[in-house]
Amino acid sequence: MSDVREQPPTERYGRSADQRADRRLKILGAVLGAGFVAMVGWFGYDYISEQRISAEIIKSSVVSGDEVQIHLEIRKEGGATGTCTVRSRSEDGVEVGRRDVAVDQRGETRIDQVVKLRTTARATSAELVRCEAR
Repeated sequence: MSDVREQPPTERYGRSADQRADRRLKILGAVLGAGFVAMVGWFGYDYISEQRISAEIIKSSVVSGDEVQIHLEIRKEGGATGTCTVRSRSEDGVEVGRRDVAVDQRGETRIDQVVKLRTTARATSAELVRCEAR
């Protein structure tokens, strides 16, 4: 018995339309994928390079029914100034206190600061909202 071919020989008739379409789709997918990776990299670089002040909460404690102490660690460029906003929420998620903390120490790149935040009700959490450079 002889072998039965399901496709015509490519040497004689060239590649089929499906094979050409598959190759085009692979090239298009590679180009779009590379563009997406480049876009994500650009946005990440732009986000990091614009942040001249950043901070994190080291610890927080509820002192009383109307006060929370927040220990902030602030990192910044030497000459940068700005503000960091902290807030506190009650058990049901309602914001019960908010404060803007000035970051005016020039020449320092790392600042440890304890912030006393007055609240309108008993707080259960403290969070850093944002830091902005001036």
